[in-house]
Amino acid sequence: MGKWISGDGDGTPLFNAITGTEIGSANSKGLDFGQMMDYSREVGSPALRKMTFQQRGLMLKALALHLHGIKGKFYELSAATGATKIDSWIDIEGGIGNLFANASLRKQFPDLPYYVDGEAAKLSKEGTFIGHHIMVPKEGVAIHINAFNFPIWGMLEKIAVNLMAGMSAIVKPATLTCYLTELMVREIIASEILPEGALQLICGSANGILDHITCEDVVTFTGSASTGQMLKSNPRIIEESVPFNMEADSLNASILGEDSTPGTAEFDLFIKEVQREITVKAGQKCTAVRRIIVPENLVEDVQSALSSRLSKTVIGDPSVEGVRMGSLAGQPQVKEVTEKVNLLAKSQKIIFGDLNEFEVTGADKTKGAFISPILFLNDSPFEKTDCHNIEAFGPVSTI
Repeated sequence: MGKWISGDGDGTPLFNAITGTEIGSANSKGLDFGQMMDYSREVGSPALRKMTFQQRGLMLKALALHLHGIKGKFYELSAATGATKIDSWIDIEGGIGNLFANASLRKQFPDLPYYVDGEAAKLSKEGTFIGHHIMVPKEGVAIHINAFNFPIWGMLEKIAVNLMAGMSAIVKPATLTCYLTELMVREIIASEILPEGALQLICGSANGILDHITCEDVVTFTGSASTGQMLKSNPRIIEESVPFNMEADSLNASILGEDSTPGTAEFDLFIKEVQREITVKAGQKCTAVRRIIVPENLVEDVQSALSSRLSKTVIGDPSVEGVRMGSLAGQPQVKEVTEKVNLLAKSQKIIFGDLNEFEVTGADKTKGAFISPILFLNDSPFEKTDCHNIEAFGPVSTI
């Protein structure tokens, strides 16, 4: 029978991103990662492998319905990550939506624990030697190392896949916002919808867990490219040929066409969407627009219209009426984004926003992890290339 285990000694303190107050700690010291892996392999995964695709899909649907029914609990705690209600909706209901979507995939599979792919291939003249591909679950564990920005979506979009495929999971959320992931995992475990051992959680460091992986396991990572590359080069990953899926940095662009001039519906939509992509989740999305590519003759128009729209963005405590942008997920992110903004500022000009001078509604900006939207102008994008290489993971973008 699985159980909750507390780490040894003091852990890493966790803070409310809006108020700066301590709300708990994360500590994985003393956890036996080898034992966790064995528990997944010997208890969780075998139970899932016995289930058919139809049973697994219906299990995911039941879990999605259950979590949707108690979603208010997650919204309440999500506010501590600095998220507005819209930000939380993306994370919480977007994540639950992933469960529903994967559950519906059961309709494409038979009511069997395995999947027969294609027709039998005749490999001998008399048909005494034939070949057939049979897809069966791997007999290992899916290890998911996740990012801080979507503590619920990041977990659910991944475990939906491994559960449907008949594999158990160990989830390691980013420590900064792991308290929200932990709340959902507690609710999932308490529901008893998943088989015993199908889901385990590590809050705190998971350093050393990859020492226990084999060729039957799978590792996924969401986060910075540098950390991802380090993990991907782990000797066990290489020696055991472990599948490693990485989602890392991105510098997405929004491009304005030459005929989308001020006064056209396309121009207005462009400004609206870029502003939204800068401010939703305070820019802490891998899909956020980092580069705003426009025809040279429209630069001033875009600068003026976008600055005007950004100036109307109310920053502060999301529980206060009228606030449209919350905070970053924590002070470590304020430090990191500030450093990246200062790096970008060496080669391009800030045309909107200020790291120090900005108003916050309903909260103390010296205690919360608040930051102003920052808009740069790069007048020589082929020579000044920092904006094509440096990602400030916050409400920061460059024209």
